[in-house]
Amino acid sequence: MHKNKKGLNILKTAKGQVEAVIKMVEDERYCIDISRQILASIALLKKANAQILNSHLESCVKNAAYSNNSEEVNVKIIELEEIMNYINKTI
Repeated sequence: MHKNKKGLNILKTAKGQVEAVIKMVEDERYCIDISRQILASIALLKKANAQILNSHLESCVKNAAYSNNSEEVNVKIIELEEIMNYINKTI
């Protein structure tokens, strides 16, 4: 995987939100406010995941396709199928 600055920045923001959620729980803040922050963190993680998968398609999968190595292409397709199946289970 090549460096993915956009995905990394999103993950760092999500990390900050999760740390804020932990502090909210420790401070016994209102449950609905905590839940909203958790949902915001989840949304950021989903966004980071989409960014990283797009980057994977643009780099790793594209490189495999141009390599004319059918085994490598099949591996990349299987990996993407597994991720898509997992995403569909969690929706």
